[in-house]
Amino acid sequence: MDANIVVLGTDNVGKSALIVRFLTRRFIGEYGEIESIYNNSVTVDGREQTLNIWDSPYSQVYTAPESTSFEKRLQWADGFILVYSICDRASFNTISKLLLTIKTTKDYVGLEKMPVVIVGNKQDLGHRRTVLSDEGWLLALSADCQFYEVSAAENYHSVLMVFHGLVSRIRASRMAVKKTAGIKGIVKSMSAVFARRRTDSL
Repeated sequence: MDANIVVLGTDNVGKSALIVRFLTRRFIGEYGEIESIYNNSVTVDGREQTLNIWDSPYSQVYTAPESTSFEKRLQWADGFILVYSICDRASFNTISKLLLTIKTTKDYVGLEKMPVVIVGNKQDLGHRRTVLSDEGWLLALSADCQFYEVSAAENYHSVLMVFHGLVSRIRASRMAVKKTAGIKGIVKSMSAVFARRRTDSL
């Protein structure tokens, strides 16, 4: 089954580098402002999963967050990776706004909990850090999502954990939706049976 992932964050936080590192194991530091959708099959917990990963430049997304195409992307997504740079306080502050946008956009489609992972990138530049690890953990805790601090430049394994962690959350979310739908179906069937019995007894 496919899983659609949207990677969001301001410019120069390493969104594209994170995705390409995950897909190819290679690190490429420079990217142009090009919207891309990557497709790849991965094995997570022994099960194969096809991932469609959307990467869009900051300028295209945030200059018009109310745009139809942006809303369509949010609706299309099964899960989100929100990336900031540990060297850029402004990029971290943007994550809270993104969480709010996702929540308000996805709520009306009936999803109680959206699979989201927050990623603090550029761990290798600790000497330029302006955002503490604890701040990332606390934000993730308050939003009930996962948190990872990684270096796309230096560590493939930690990047792999980010995507595998999100896939696990997406699967858990789908199971919860199926379970809720199943319970609702049982309740509906039982209500119909009892209603029929009451009618028969009249």
